[in-house]
Amino acid sequence: MTLKLSLPYLLQRRGMNLGHVSSDEPLAMPDIQTILTTWQKDEALVLPKLLEANLPHWNQTIQHAQACMENTLNGMELGETLEENGAMERLESRFSFLASSMEDHDEQAIEKLYFDAGDEKNILAEDLWCKASWLSFHDEDASLRFRFSFGMEGFEDVAADPKRQHWAGELCTSMFPESELITTNPSILKYLTAILNHEPAFVERIVYFNAPNGGAQFHHDVERGHAGVVFAQLSGATFWLTASKPLLMQAMRDFSQENDVKDELQGLLNEPQALSDYMEEADHSLVEELIDQNPKFIAYMIERGFAHVLHTGDVLLLPQRDLDHCVWHSVFTLGDEPGEALSFAVR
Repeated sequence: MTLKLSLPYLLQRRGMNLGHVSSDEPLAMPDIQTILTTWQKDEALVLPKLLEANLPHWNQTIQHAQACMENTLNGMELGETLEENGAMERLESRFSFLASSMEDHDEQAIEKLYFDAGDEKNILAEDLWCKASWLSFHDEDASLRFRFSFGMEGFEDVAADPKRQHWAGELCTSMFPESELITTNPSILKYLTAILNHEPAFVERIVYFNAPNGGAQFHHDVERGHAGVVFAQLSGATFWLTASKPLLMQAMRDFSQENDVKDELQGLLNEPQALSDYMEEADHSLVEELIDQNPKFIAYMIERGFAHVLHTGDVLLLPQRDLDHCVWHSVFTLGDEPGEALSFAVR
């Protein structure tokens, strides 16, 4: 697929206009060897239209998810929405609802629901949760996500408890049944089994609604015990920049040879280890200003082949081998409507 800076899509995120992009040619489905090689090279790979034939079967649940997003934006409590769309009835057969919290200590949080798997007589997994959160603090970004996990948020060692990981994933499927577009897809299972040499488990699940003017700044998803991420676009469209950490660092250095950057950043670019360490800090604003907020750098990355457009039905594979080789990625919403997407870690 050839990408260029031209209409029809505006790259806008959190009030910043960062260029335009269009996709000229449809992608062909890669063969299994290309998929394996690309993953091993720590490169992202699009599987175009992989879900297209399956989406009509899940149309109603996708509509329910869209309504859930809209209700949340309008201030309705999540539990009330789950009652309205029938999800709570599905949940009651496998999970015990414990409590809800408005999470006032977290400015991006909206609401958190707590569950146990099983019932009072036979508890299979404790302290599972679904958390609804805003993706940013920007007033005109309505993007939000529903994240599923367990235990104490921010301190949970998810790889140490596969059982609760599994049941947090089952909680996601009960709440958003369209999750099976990934978890039971024969092609995805075949490809990931070939990559991992064992059948994958889909854990630390997130259901995204990227809205116009929203998306995610460059980041990675490395977590102990996880091999990567599968991202599926169920509605709408998104634009991605992806590069392994070494290639992203090299791109920054190359860009700085042709364009002015801050002296402090230039000093980091001249010290690879210092730059790598700085990128892992919570506040890496010098790098953010270049890779997330500079239209010239975004154009530079597009021109060098680091860009992807995901349309409804497309799947993206994102290897996350370790902190030194993981695929960093940046996301923009394309078009005028929010879209649903699934982002599942692979164990």
